[in-house]
Amino acid sequence: MTAVIETPVIQALGLTKTYGTVRALDGLDLTIPRGGVYGVLGPNGAGKSTLFRILLGLIRPTDGTATIMNGPVGDVAHMRLTGSMIETPRYPPYLTARQVLRWLALEHGIGGTADIPYWLERVGLAEAADRKVRGFSVGMMQRLGVAAALISKPELIILDEPTSGMDPPGIQEMRALIRSLANDDGLTVILASHQLLEVQRVCDRVAILNKGRLVREGAVSELTAVGERLRVSAGPVDKVLSVLGAKGVRDGDAVLADIPRAEGPALIRALVEAGVEISEARWVGTDLEAIFFTETGAVQAPETIHAG
Repeated sequence: MTAVIETPVIQALGLTKTYGTVRALDGLDLTIPRGGVYGVLGPNGAGKSTLFRILLGLIRPTDGTATIMNGPVGDVAHMRLTGSMIETPRYPPYLTARQVLRWLALEHGIGGTADIPYWLERVGLAEAADRKVRGFSVGMMQRLGVAAALISKPELIILDEPTSGMDPPGIQEMRALIRSLANDDGLTVILASHQLLEVQRVCDRVAILNKGRLVREGAVSELTAVGERLRVSAGPVDKVLSVLGAKGVRDGDAVLADIPRAEGPALIRALVEAGVEISEARWVGTDLEAIFFTETGAVQAPETIHAG
């Protein structure tokens, strides 16, 4: 049987964008597969927003090529398969949320088929559907922007900082929506976010950009499994350390065991036989934040890193 090769939703080859002497993108090569949630990360000026604007046909590259949904950037037929929200959206302040979506549906040529109440409900704006957007918070505008990006039922959606301005419950709801779009609706979701913990929770794969180039790419589970160790919460800690010897280091009231997964069961048995009382044992790896700072050399706290 011949294997089916899945066409990527986005492919960039040697993509370059210069503004005078500034190279926002510097020969970027990037392939984004179809399906799931894909994160594009990087410090300010890494080129994330520039990449998105090129893909959406808002600006032209200086050099290189890019395709989106298996077609050239700017091709109307392929662009109609893509929804997007780039930065905080702005709408006429005198319109209600429902009117905004109705207006955009008419612009898309789907005024008679767009299920506006469904998308308002899906993004958590059903109760605010008939409020004028002039009174919306930043988080509410983000929700409306996501609904606007989804109104045409695209196959690919690009979201730039979708949780900006949201409180923790709102962030959690947006995370659930993004996963639902990928898992239940079959969309490919591409997002940029400075909230690295949220990215680690919601994304299947990530690309890390720095100075317009790709510096790391891969499945989140594989990237964070590097340097994986077994964290054992048990007592007395000194006895755990004595069993592990040079393979164990104290981590607060627990111990990190530098062993391969295959040796985990044997270690647990050895600790029990030594009279150690184990309350928890779990595998921990490198988190995405540590990988981000290592690859980019960024010195900012995660809360201050924004899309560039």
